[in-house]
Amino acid sequence: MKALFDTVSYQCSKVVTKSYSTSFSLATKMLSNTIRMHIYNIYGFVRFADEIVDSFHEYDKATLFESFSNDLEKALQDKISLNPILNAFQYTFHKYEIDKNLVDAFMKSMRMDLHKKDYLTDEEYKEYIYGSADVVGLMCLKVFVKGDEEKYNDLKGMAMSLGSAFQKVNFLRDIKADFDDLNRSYFPNVDLNNLDEHSKQEIIDDIERDFEEGLKGIKKLPIEAKFGVFMAYRYYRQLLKKLKKTPALQIKDTRIRVSNPKKIELLMRSYVKYQLNLM
Repeated sequence: MKALFDTVSYQCSKVVTKSYSTSFSLATKMLSNTIRMHIYNIYGFVRFADEIVDSFHEYDKATLFESFSNDLEKALQDKISLNPILNAFQYTFHKYEIDKNLVDAFMKSMRMDLHKKDYLTDEEYKEYIYGSADVVGLMCLKVFVKGDEEKYNDLKGMAMSLGSAFQKVNFLRDIKADFDDLNRSYFPNVDLNNLDEHSKQEIIDDIERDFEEGLKGIKKLPIEAKFGVFMAYRYYRQLLKKLKKTPALQIKDTRIRVSNPKKIELLMRSYVKYQLNLM
């Protein structure tokens, strides 16, 4: 009955994805069904780790995180876990030979969120983004190329740029929650109490460069993954477009969203661009 337990585990990861992110879930649906489950498995793992450090304020987060980390190590070693999210992730991890260093870097950045509040230098900022976003993109890339090491190495830098762009958009959109609720400031040399248009534009210019590089990689992805990743790209570009139009001082007092009707419109427009090779 191990197969049934595994099926239940995969379904749990799918439920986590749908429950926590309608946009990511929509993009994942656009992936081929040959790889979709594995992206759910990766998302379930990274979401649970992130939730521990971001949301469980009434509990001892450090203890919970160490317990989760220990369970992760045991799951990867034993190739099974009674935690269905970790059981699903370990299967994908082993099937696509995901580099353990990617997982370690991710957990390191999540652990930093337990105690580190300010990122004062570009080096600290880049290290955090690498661990919290770039490596997640690389884990997904391993699935997208189905273990083709040559293709993985060719697309690696572009996948990291796309992951960085997504994370930086999240940082800019979530300034209010990160700064007011979690007392975190990710952008180095930026006074979030007095965010001005110049600082905002510098952040946006940096994100635009990442998006430009990331799009190059999307165009080279295998057919099974290309449209789903392009859909995620279009969604985050729409978020950035709305952030551009929002005055700097208002960004900290609101949370920019893309409405569900707009998401459907983006899906339809993205499909047309994809079919006409206008990406």
